[in-house]
Parts: sequence; structure tokens; C-alpha cells
Amino acid sequence: MIRWKARPHFGFGERDGVVVRVPMRRIFSGLQSEIIRQVWLWTFPAFAFLALSAPSLRAQAPQKLTLHEALERANRQNLDLASARLRRAVSEAGIRIARQRPNPTVTFGALRDLPHEDLLLDQPLELGGQRGRRIELARRQVSLTDAEYSALERQVRRSVRVAYYAVALARGVTAYQTRQLDLAKRLQEIAQARFEAGDVPQLEVFQANLVLARAETDLDISRQQELVALSQLNSLMNERAETEWELATPIEEPPGAFTMDELIARAQQSNAELQRLAQELRVEEAHRLLLQAERFPKVTAEAGTDLNARTQGEPGKGFSVGPRGQLAVEVPIFSRNQGEIAQSRAATRLLESEAAATRRAVAGRSQSAYLNFAALRRQVEQYRDKLLPAGRQLADLAEESYRSGKAGILTVLDARRNAQQLEREYLENLFTLHEAFAELEETVGAPLD
Repeated sequence: MIRWKARPHFGFGERDGVVVRVPMRRIFSGLQSEIIRQVWLWTFPAFAFLALSAPSLRAQAPQKLTLHEALERANRQNLDLASARLRRAVSEAGIRIARQRPNPTVTFGALRDLPHEDLLLDQPLELGGQRGRRIELARRQVSLTDAEYSALERQVRRSVRVAYYAVALARGVTAYQTRQLDLAKRLQEIAQARFEAGDVPQLEVFQANLVLARAETDLDISRQQELVALSQLNSLMNERAETEWELATPIEEPPGAFTMDELIARAQQSNAELQRLAQELRVEEAHRLLLQAERFPKVTAEAGTDLNARTQGEPGKGFSVGPRGQLAVEVPIFSRNQGEIAQSRAATRLLESEAAATRRAVAGRSQSAYLNFAALRRQVEQYRDKLLPAGRQLADLAEESYRSGKAGILTVLDARRNAQQLEREYLENLFTLHEAFAELEETVGAPLD
């Protein structure tokens, strides 16, 4: 033990009966180093704990996300939809272009003859409603762009719905694999206990260990598939790939109910393909009307003045400034847009034929999609109400019989395998049901929930 006594310039300490003389500078330097060391030892673990726990704290609190919220996020943030919205601005600029009027032409001439100079202004005149028809064509092209955007919006809506329930399916499979792992551990413990008691051979222990290892592998695979599905959903919503979500809309929640006649009637009104063809017909009609308006003769008005037209040696004759004006009219004898108008009428007939065929095809696809959806819905109900309870009951009875020594491990494994297959098929059928609903909604072209 060292005891220090302070002096103006030196400190005296006693250690084991020996007086030690130490400069005060060294004493204060040692005390400062000791204080810094103690502060570092106390603060470093705290900062390290906060730095390491911050990511885990963020990971423990994923945001809740319903299907409706996922669809809204995708509608606001999806990059494909953002690009499509920019295309509308391009189409709207076409309206401004159509509203422009032709520019005048100013001509100045200098000649040796009389008059020596002239100044003219030429202005083309758009008569026969040409400008109005051109503006109407540009407006209908904007409507066509809107129809194309609506079609893309339905495609994104379908993709988001499928991706949302793909994540729900992956998480359901992960939860299912976790339960299977717990069952495999319990079965392995039973087999080990019975082997130690001498009731079963060691082969059954090996079989139980194999089932346990397979359950662990299946659980790891399902977790990786869950990450892939989550990344696809985040990509559609333009979120970070590692963003975690707590899905608030369960996969077991069935879609809404509707009749086939209602679906077909709505599809005839709101199907994206039919809307696009209808807009293309309107665009072609506006184009034909513009071609017909352009058959009106083109007129150019010219106004100006002639300058310096006095003759030398003849006073009083000629003039210094004289007005001048004329009209130039194009005579439509040979070209009157006959070929363009005939082509437009043929295109109109083609679009009408395509619209009729598409209308019939949409009705057929709507009917087929509805029947497929109804069949899948009945299948899901059969699994939920009958097959799953029976499979679980059989697996529980087989495990209880094996525990009491009335059945072998192969019986338990077979019963568990059947129950697992039923649960996996039930989850896959639920996902297929929502996928069929997404296809039906895209075919109809309007939200159905």
C-alpha cells in the first residue's frame, strides 16, 4: 500500500517503511491516466451495447401492413406506374402543340425595276375547323394514354396481391415447419426413451433422428423462401428489400362473394383491353374528322406595301408608298386525302371487329375465371372443415399409440407425413385461391373487394 503526502513540488510516499520522493507532475499524470481509464471502462460497454442492440430493436418492431395499404403504397411508389404517369405529361404536351397557330412570314425585296422595294407579310389561315379537329385528336390521345395507364395499374395491383399472399404463404409454411420440428423433437425423445428402456431397437432412434434432421433442413429452406417472397413484395412497393412487415390481412381470410352475371356485366364496362380498344376507336374517329377538315382549301393571306415606285424625269407619276394585298388558295384537285380517309375507315372497321372479338373473349375469360375461383373456394372449405381435422386427429392418435407401445414408429411417421401433406396442400390451396381472385379482378378490370 502507498500513501501520498502533497508538497509544493514533490510528493512523499511511504511503501513498506521506505520514504519515496516523487515529483508532483508524475503524481497528477498518474491520477489523470487512472481517471481516463475508469471512464473508458465504464462508457465503452454502454456505447457498444447501444450500437449492437439498435439494429435488433428495429428488427423487433416491423410495421403492420394490410393488403389495402400494400396496394396503396404500390400505387404511389411503384416505379413502373411513376414512369407511366410521366407519359401522360407527354400526351398533354401534344394538346399544346395542337393549339399552336402557323407563324407568319415576312418578306422584303429590292429590285431594279419599279417598285424598287417591297415589304410583305404572309399569314396561313386555318379554315374549315382544322385547328379544332387537331385539338380534339390530341385530347383523345391523352385519353388513350389514360387507358394504357389503367391497364398497367391493374397489372401492378394483381402482382402486389399475389406477392402479398406469397409472403403470407411463406410465413405460414415457416410456422408449419416450426411445428413439425417440435413434433420431430418430441418423437425423437420418445424413441430415445423407449430405446433406453429396451422396448424398441436402436433403428427407431436412427429413424427419429433422420426425421428431426429433415425437419430442421425444411425449416431453413422455408425461411429463405420467406425472404425471397418479402423481397419481391418490397420491390413492387419500391421499399428496401430487407424491410420487415407484419401482415395484418391473414391468408385464411376469404375474398368477397359475387355472382357470375355481375362479373360479366362489370367486365364489359371496365375491362382494360376493351377500354383501350374503345379509346383507339375514338382516336381513329378524331383522326378521320381531321383528315376531312383538311380537305378544305388552304388559304394564305398576304398584305404589305410597295416602296419607291417613282420614275425619274416624270414628275407626278409613280408613288413612294403603296399598299398591296392578295390571297393564295390551294386548289384541291388531285389530292384531297382520299387515301388517308379510306385507310382510316378500314382501321375503324378493324378496331370494331377486334372490340367485338375481345368483348366475347372477356366474357368467356370472366366465366372461366369465376368457375375456377368457385371450385377453389369449395376445395379450401373441404380442407378446412374435413380433411385437416381428420388428419390431425389421426396423427395425434398414432403418436399416443406409439408412446404407449401399441404401434411402431413407421405408423407414426406415416400418419405425420399424411397430416403434413394435408396442411401443406391447405396452405397452397389458400394461396391459389387468392391468385385466382387476382386474375379474376384483372380480367374484370375493377376492384372486387
